[in-house]
Amino acid sequence: MAINDCNFRIGQGYDIHALISGYPLIIGGINIPHKKGLFGHSDGDVLLHAIIDALFGAAGLDDIGYHFSDNDSQYKNINSRVLLKRTFEKITLNNFKIINIDSTICIESPKIQPYTILMKNAISNDLQINPNQINIKVKTNEKFGHVGREESVVATAIILLKHLV
Repeated sequence: MAINDCNFRIGQGYDIHALISGYPLIIGGINIPHKKGLFGHSDGDVLLHAIIDALFGAAGLDDIGYHFSDNDSQYKNINSRVLLKRTFEKITLNNFKIINIDSTICIESPKIQPYTILMKNAISNDLQINPNQINIKVKTNEKFGHVGREESVVATAIILLKHLV
């Protein structure tokens, strides 16, 4: 069986960004009030970057850096929702449909659980899927490591795509 004969494909994504003063905290496309934000070439949205990587991975289309290089000035400070929409266009052109997204955000502070419904709505709008196809879990690192010391935020995502043949 050739890889193109597979109807379902799974992708995994991971991202990490430094949490520092002077930057906005944007996660899942939502600006969250906080004294620190995420540093990155774009807006540093770890959740959307993990989802984008998982989408590209499941579709067999390389990774976020291949499509949206941090060496390219056109992506400097770009809203990651724009990148997510462009990613969706690319996987759609390759005949893939999103079945579901399961993701985890690891952040010590602030508490962002109240924002996850807004994140789901933003992501579902950008990917043209139902919010119930998206799961967002939020964890702390129990004060351990770089996340626990509030130096960074990590996100992971797993995505199931169906190839429409």
